Amino acid sequence: QVQLVESGGGLVQAGGSLRLSCAASGRTSSIHYMGWFRQAPGKEREFLAARGRSIPYYGDSAKGRFMISRDNAKNTVYLEMNSLKPEDTAVYYCTTADFGSDILSGPRGWDYWGQGTQVTVSS
Repeated sequence: QVQLVESGGGLVQAGGSLRLSCAASGRTSSIHYMGWFRQAPGKEREFLAARGRSIPYYGDSAKGRFMISRDNAKNTVYLEMNSLKPEDTAVYYCTTADFGSDILSGPRGWDYWGQGTQVTVSS
């Protein structure tokens, strides 16, 4: 089992920035990918970004404004979010997957999830 705890969400004005963090514990040796999704009310869970040991992947909503980074020594993944817009308001989830997982297939390609952290962007 892998446990994930997100932090860093909150209320921010449009145009502002936030940095989310997610710390993994438990069976961390099984983790290859760490990533972020978000889910707004009434919408499907949306892929934002993921990182294996080196190459990052980004969803369309994250390209150009969000950046994922990872500290393997701390089993922690970060999501730096800039130029935030009201439509970025959602619950943001951290997730992990094993090597060889089909991480670009959507939420079903991932194994473990955090409890989520709320991000609210005011206009």
